[in-house]
Amino acid sequence: MATEQTTIIPHTQKPYVTRAYPTPDQVDAAIIAAAEAQEKWKLVPLADRKAICSRFLEEMKKNADVIAKELTIQMGRPLSQTPGELRGFLERGNHLVSVAEDALKDVPLKDTDKPGFRRYIRRVPFGVAFVVVPWNYPYLTTINSLLPALLAGNSVILKPSPQTPLTAERMAEALKRAGLPDNVLQVLHLSPELVKHACRHPKVTYISFTGSVAVGRDIDQTAASTGDFKTVGLELGGKDPAYVRADANLDYTVGELVDGALFNSGQSCCAVERIYVHESIFDQFTAKFVEMVKSYKLGDPTEDGVNLGPVVSVASAERIKKQVADAVSAGAKALIPEDAFPIAKAPGTAYVAPQVLVNVDHSMDVVMEETFGPIAPILKVSGDEEAVKLMNDSKYGLTASVWTTNENAFEALVDKIEAGTVFQNRCDYLDPALAWTGLKHSGRGISLSKYGFDQVTRAKSVHIKTAP
Repeated sequence: MATEQTTIIPHTQKPYVTRAYPTPDQVDAAIIAAAEAQEKWKLVPLADRKAICSRFLEEMKKNADVIAKELTIQMGRPLSQTPGELRGFLERGNHLVSVAEDALKDVPLKDTDKPGFRRYIRRVPFGVAFVVVPWNYPYLTTINSLLPALLAGNSVILKPSPQTPLTAERMAEALKRAGLPDNVLQVLHLSPELVKHACRHPKVTYISFTGSVAVGRDIDQTAASTGDFKTVGLELGGKDPAYVRADANLDYTVGELVDGALFNSGQSCCAVERIYVHESIFDQFTAKFVEMVKSYKLGDPTEDGVNLGPVVSVASAERIKKQVADAVSAGAKALIPEDAFPIAKAPGTAYVAPQVLVNVDHSMDVVMEETFGPIAPILKVSGDEEAVKLMNDSKYGLTASVWTTNENAFEALVDKIEAGTVFQNRCDYLDPALAWTGLKHSGRGISLSKYGFDQVTRAKSVHIKTAP
């Protein structure tokens, strides 16, 4: 059994940091300490909890430059782009603080109360929240669960990805400087076996997991096996479609969809991974798309001018390349020449050349299975009916986008599309004021918006009868 983890820098394949795993007894002790700290934390007035969380965000802002550089080294996103994650982190955090009071306030039932009775519903914390976050957007995915959990009065055990361990440590340090009491947040670096151990602990009452479908299913089953009826929130994968109608603004749409497919090397749960284009503009759209992809610069993410970095690991790169090769073997046509991005041709590299595929269909993994890489399959459709049918022909349901200048046409499609978020003329974006949710294999539960607080609390009803 492994006793430690080592983070490998994607663009150099050299070790960066190593962290030791705790023992099972140490994990138990941390959870018990979290439970004891939570008993006091839940009694802290919400105004004070909000003040600590606001100071935490300011502390993170002070160190944004250092944090951005560390993030690039850990997961490979170009340095020119990592500050954007910190800006999004602060935007989401400030929004969550601003809506906390409204989301957590008692809900009175005055309109239906009878004389001598008073009733209301209160949101109360679960207790100890176990939050497991991924590497691709570690700050953004963490803030979605961490801040609502703390604001609601939970304590948190935070388990970061072994690829981005410093992100959680940075947040813990900032929260300590902001005045968070001891043990209300603890960072634990855990092996898969220790993750299951923590999920089974009776004091862990809420689990939040963001990551792959396979691991999410495993965590859900582990929690269910305890018989303790734990609440589990799951933010999982996607194979998000885009539909380009005949009336789309072509130049605008192409630029947005190239970015939606390639940003972060396609390593986003809501990246655009399938594009359906009306047959009347298919050739024109595809030609413009290919030319824009060719203009990207793939290389060392710490260098100026690079806007496409490596994927997270050599294993991931090999999996993505195999998915493309299998599609080509089955009849797909690759439109980006191999020589366009020579750095990706070296053996044992985490660099993956962006690729645009046509002559693809729903029998191919590149269209049906999550790629998590800079690959864009483009399919021709005859109109709205065929597009919606194909968009819904997926086990995922995270986001979908429709590109059209006709808002009425878009509104007519919204209820037909099976997705947690439906965009018009936008993609690959989380609005902190909107609920983030998915269906099918994309997960269960809600984060962001004021409704995200429902995920980290339970309803407690209070029914008062005045004594005669």
